[in-house]
Amino acid sequence: MGTELRVRIVQDPSQGFTSLPDRLTWGPNITVSLDILAGDRIRARLYGPAVPSLYGTEHRADLTARPTEVRAASARLCRLWKELLVEHRPLSDDGRPAADEPEQPYATLVDLSTRPSAELRGILDELALAGSELLFDTLLGGNDPRIERFRGYLAQALSARRGLRLRFDSELYIPWPMVCLRPEDVPPPDPAPEAAAETNPALLFRLFLGHHHQIEQTGGAYPWLGGRHEPPVVPSVSLNHDARVDRQGRTKAAEVAAVLAKDTRFVERRTRAELVQALADGALDEHLMYFWCHGHFVPNGSQPACLAVKLTDQAPIDAHTVRERRRRFGDASPFQPFVLLNACHAGVPEGGGDLAFLSRALIHAGARGVLGPQIEMPQRFAAEYALEFVTRYLRGSETAGQIVHAVARHFADELRNPLGFAYALHCGMDTRLERAAAPATGSGQEISV
Repeated sequence: MGTELRVRIVQDPSQGFTSLPDRLTWGPNITVSLDILAGDRIRARLYGPAVPSLYGTEHRADLTARPTEVRAASARLCRLWKELLVEHRPLSDDGRPAADEPEQPYATLVDLSTRPSAELRGILDELALAGSELLFDTLLGGNDPRIERFRGYLAQALSARRGLRLRFDSELYIPWPMVCLRPEDVPPPDPAPEAAAETNPALLFRLFLGHHHQIEQTGGAYPWLGGRHEPPVVPSVSLNHDARVDRQGRTKAAEVAAVLAKDTRFVERRTRAELVQALADGALDEHLMYFWCHGHFVPNGSQPACLAVKLTDQAPIDAHTVRERRRRFGDASPFQPFVLLNACHAGVPEGGGDLAFLSRALIHAGARGVLGPQIEMPQRFAAEYALEFVTRYLRGSETAGQIVHAVARHFADELRNPLGFAYALHCGMDTRLERAAAPATGSGQEISV
């Protein structure tokens, strides 16, 4: 009777050449590249298999917009999302706060399907107008024929079909999922009376790029996966949090922690000292790092304020904290997690584009991607979003880009809540939690090769 022999490889004479290419080798459908040139100019490029070809040349234009104008418009768009949506206060006919309404319904409710359709439609129209102005009038504005052609080809590529994979390779921070197409670029799916248009989620959110496509932003930081490691049987997961956030249990933060701890090697950290100790360990090998805390802009002398997150002990953790602990380990480090920074402002670079931006520091340290909010996110929604994301990511069947897109569509289409578009993915669109098969059980012999 034959015996099944288990094989364990202890040498790798081909030095990895027999392994399959990494998923990150797949190119996006559309890439928009924005480079800052000498003289404070911006050069835009557009390419990818979903972009119409030009005979003998490429889609390229030197824009008339200046980086400071684009950064200001981006900051304004984020501010409008906070002021018009999160901080919206229903008023009575006499202009006073409505007595029978929540003080800030869009900050306290996740399901917005009960809100008046006209109210929500008015807010979304304002945000869509600001989002399209940022793209087509601030960034790509002007009458130069080359810019006009570039603007037209970009609109055509973005609106031709849904579900594309977009990469914005940009030195400029722009909240891309919150950016919008113009109404003339995306006709309604079916002619509908005005009453239906107010209640149809497909019509409410049809202009937002985050509703149409998978999106990642790169530029200045790219995952380096030269020391790629074997997929784990049981993934390592960490919860780095401020235990004082939602101490009364009004959100689903406890459910998120339970999902993180199920069938994983789970680590919980509550202080800066615990996190710093882990980051200083060259053997640190985590597959998903989750942060549940507040983000703060802390003073930095005469320089732009520095973005930092604070755990329970309230000691700041910034980009330099990460760099100082991880720099010496280089590319061979096993540290290659996907990071969900569920902290206010975590997806926003301080100073409008400081290279010490926390997400970039994590990616330089080895992170395969970083996901974080671009505005001050209501706690209740942030916990619901995290529950949806980590549950899907830990299954290991979908990429981060697919999940971010699906989760944003879930909240928009089913709950009429657009806040999922306010999460930005920095690299990692094709990152997936790969799992190795559990070793077979039995009494067979083992051969070392």
